[in-house]
Amino acid sequence: MPTRPSTDPSQDQVQLAAFLLRLALGAMFLAHSVLLKLFVFTLAGTAGFFQSLGLPGWSAYAVFAAEAIGGALLILGVQSRWVALVLLPILVGATWAHAGNGWMFGYTNGGWEYPLYLSVLGIVQVLLGDGAFALSPSRPLPLLAQRTIASHA
Repeated sequence: MPTRPSTDPSQDQVQLAAFLLRLALGAMFLAHSVLLKLFVFTLAGTAGFFQSLGLPGWSAYAVFAAEAIGGALLILGVQSRWVALVLLPILVGATWAHAGNGWMFGYTNGGWEYPLYLSVLGIVQVLLGDGAFALSPSRPLPLLAQRTIASHA
């Protein structure tokens, strides 16, 4: 009787998938910070937008820096799991900022579907880790490391 091929992806496929996700998230963060916040809206304009949401204007500069540096670190594969975790509040904040604009991001002022989608992708990056070709692989998440050890015992 022939055996069915395994439906579990190989570890190489998982590593490649995490690498591609890391590149996509990194490129998105770089584009969103440098192209959108710096060149399109300007940092002063972004600070004004943050203030219109009730946030302090200085937080726009902090978000800009976190997105630009975090995006570069993701692309390079430097502690990607932890970088994605640090950037998650920004994605959740973007979801909150767009919550009143409706579901579709194509609506006026952008809806909340795209920021929520990016938040989920960020969570997946945290869970998967760095993937292939990381310059400085992340330490494992403490809870996942314990579970992995327990499942192999």
